Amino acid sequence: MIRGALLIALAALLWATTGIVAKFLFTGTELQAITLAFLRLAIALPFFWILMRREQQQVQKLSATPNPPDSSLRQLSLKSLAPLAALGLFQAVYQGSYLIAVDLTGAGIATLIALCLPPVMVALLAAPLLGEKPGLLTVIALIAAIAGTAMLVISDMDTSGRLRLAGILMALLAASVYTGFTLTSRYSSAGTPVFTTAFICFFTAALILLPVVLLSGGFDGIGKLEVRHWAMIAVIGIVPTCIGYLSFFAGMKTTPATLSSIIVTLEPLFVALLAWLLLEETLGPVGITGAIILTTAVVVASRYGERSG
Repeated sequence: MIRGALLIALAALLWATTGIVAKFLFTGTELQAITLAFLRLAIALPFFWILMRREQQQVQKLSATPNPPDSSLRQLSLKSLAPLAALGLFQAVYQGSYLIAVDLTGAGIATLIALCLPPVMVALLAAPLLGEKPGLLTVIALIAAIAGTAMLVISDMDTSGRLRLAGILMALLAASVYTGFTLTSRYSSAGTPVFTTAFICFFTAALILLPVVLLSGGFDGIGKLEVRHWAMIAVIGIVPTCIGYLSFFAGMKTTPATLSSIIVTLEPLFVALLAWLLLEETLGPVGITGAIILTTAVVVASRYGERSG
């Protein structure tokens, strides 16, 4: 179990590099956030295709069926594909809104809002959507999360001298979309192999983002990017996306769901620390207090949600 926990912690650390590297790109180039979101998915797709093929071969060996390796894709019904396509839509909007928030507001604050609010929002929405009644701790955690987010916004005003409202709103949009992604995944994951789900989700997201990038002129001037910039884009597509997800799924095999949900909350803290060390982003006393309150609310909501579920 220790190895599994370490793998999940490694995944959280790798995911944390996304916002940091993206901020370097946005500062040093004219690359649009929506373009980076598409390129990230495009780079990761071949990796998940290979993993999906291997996964299908393993499933068929166990079931001893004579079907070809890609038969599981063909056998997916419209009923199964619909929620997977919905996951792709959520993923597309999340990738774009999160990276835009990083560009406008900063890696630390954007990640804290985008990733810490969803677990609490899921715990609250589970009542009307899934029939799970929220307890007192869930309600308190939600109030604490909102308070923590407000303190982060106030901290942004203190450190930047102005309220970057657009960035905050995009981070809140990312949090809302990620909430929808989490709730939808509970239905779409049943009966569908992990990497098949991941490939269809990422492929759909890339298809949705491509026309948006084309219509917005996101590819204009992309040829002016230097080798080091392309290296950064490759890092985002490979390290946090491919290696990060592979590490997470490997760790999940031997780690209890409760523990894994808590370990994952390290990602926003990793981002805040890396942003402070590498980008000189500071939260200040109010922001640090808000980050602690927000993270604590996530841990409480995660633990209580697992117990009640």
